[in-house]
Amino acid sequence: MATVVEKTGIRREKGWLYFLDKRGDVSRARMARGGGKGPKGREKVTKCGIEREVGFLYFIDKNGHVAKVKMKRSSGRKKTARKKTARKKTARKKTARKKAGRKKTARKKPARRKTAKKKARKKTARKAPARRKTARKKTTSRRARR
Repeated sequence: MATVVEKTGIRREKGWLYFLDKRGDVSRARMARGGGKGPKGREKVTKCGIEREVGFLYFIDKNGHVAKVKMKRSSGRKKTARKKTARKKTARKKTARKKAGRKKTARKKPARRKTAKKKARKKTARKAPARRKTARKKTTSRRARR
């Protein structure tokens, strides 16, 4: 499937990502979760100077050699920048437009505070309690006795 482009025989170290840079040389970069601390940034491992072909994917295989494989979804051509074509401006009829006045925005009512409401008892007209009539002893006053 993959064809070896150049035999480099790179031995990989743990925590590093190996790739082909823009100049066609094999480089490596520290992985974000590679474990252990080390120098940050990129390092060149070997200079190869490989010129890439369009429609191929370049990678470092298990043996440490630079290999390439045909991409399935590639069209095989470079994407070129499209030129913008000048569009003709059509003359528009001028129509009377209403002046955009300042729109009134609906204001929100302030939120009411929730208070613990006490149950209000209805006041009913109560009759005064009936007094018991007790049998009174008829007593004559002292004046009347004399």
